[in-house]
Amino acid sequence: MKLQDIVSQFLIRGNVEFIKPFGTGLINTTYKVNTIENSAPNYLLQTINHQVFPNIEQLTRNIRRVTSHIRQKLEEQNVKDIDRRVLTPIETKDQKGFFQDEKGNYWRMFLFIEESHSYDHLASPQQAEAGGRAFGQFQKWVSDLPGEPLFPVIPGFHDTEMRINNFMSRVEKDPIGRLKEVKEEVDFLLQRSETYKKIVRMGRQGEIPQRIVHQDTKFNNVLLDKNDEVLCVVDLDTVMPGYVCYDIGDAIRNGANTGKEDDPNTENVAIDLALYEGFIKGFLMETKNILTPAEKETLAFGAKLLTYEQATRFLDDYLNGDQYYKINYPEHNLTRTRAQIKLLSSMEHNWEKMQKIVKQSI
Repeated sequence: MKLQDIVSQFLIRGNVEFIKPFGTGLINTTYKVNTIENSAPNYLLQTINHQVFPNIEQLTRNIRRVTSHIRQKLEEQNVKDIDRRVLTPIETKDQKGFFQDEKGNYWRMFLFIEESHSYDHLASPQQAEAGGRAFGQFQKWVSDLPGEPLFPVIPGFHDTEMRINNFMSRVEKDPIGRLKEVKEEVDFLLQRSETYKKIVRMGRQGEIPQRIVHQDTKFNNVLLDKNDEVLCVVDLDTVMPGYVCYDIGDAIRNGANTGKEDDPNTENVAIDLALYEGFIKGFLMETKNILTPAEKETLAFGAKLLTYEQATRFLDDYLNGDQYYKINYPEHNLTRTRAQIKLLSSMEHNWEKMQKIVKQSI
């Protein structure tokens, strides 16, 4: 089926001029749909990876609920450019919100947000603060979403206790005989395993509330205008129930690292405290009045938690023969593991400073 035929399944305005690939997403393939008429908007057309997100109906419902709620908030604040401040899903002619083609592929559409851009990496404390404000504002807006909880589109996505148990089982089985190469890394992670089961256990015991969290808080999921002011948060596929420290942790692990996630030279890798402080300040600027005291106590820990979790997942996959993550060379997952361990070690070394930054920002 041609892309033009897929577009015709959606209730768009105007006539299509051209359709071209857009962006560099790793999960969903995206196209920009340009219309001929100046009075008609442009659109984004996306395939949905149904291997990662098998329940397309519930995924679509989650996004509809979240974007509708945010739109209502913006309307109440008399925001004029609402279509640039929140994603706008486009309805299908059968009102499902998605289209399945004859090959079994799923498709969806959004309004294209004009004159917007994003950055792949944080380059300054000011950018970090803008990212923190964007995700903090998102958290604040969805904190009172009415109705039942959102559907968990990836069950156990950040269930660190489950990840640790899976890892321990892999270590015990050593399926392809790689354990002897990585004893030091395994020992480092297992020595800390009980510490990093804490958040899931706190949630289970009711010490911290489960919230709607974004769970993919990379800076390139924040759209900015030409003046680098925040427009909106995008990539809402993983928005689902979780704990607020997950969003802090994911942002810091990805954005406040002086090296790369897979840096072969671990001397390059450390926590960038200036970027960390910028994000924390921006996030708490928006959320400090809605978070509980116990939640605030978990924020700095979230950075260590997500770094530990990712190290565990990389090493688990290495022990299993690299079945999950794409690799560019045979020891890629081991390189990733070592970089994450170095980042976690840097966080442990700077732990008191990280906690102090949170306290000063509240």
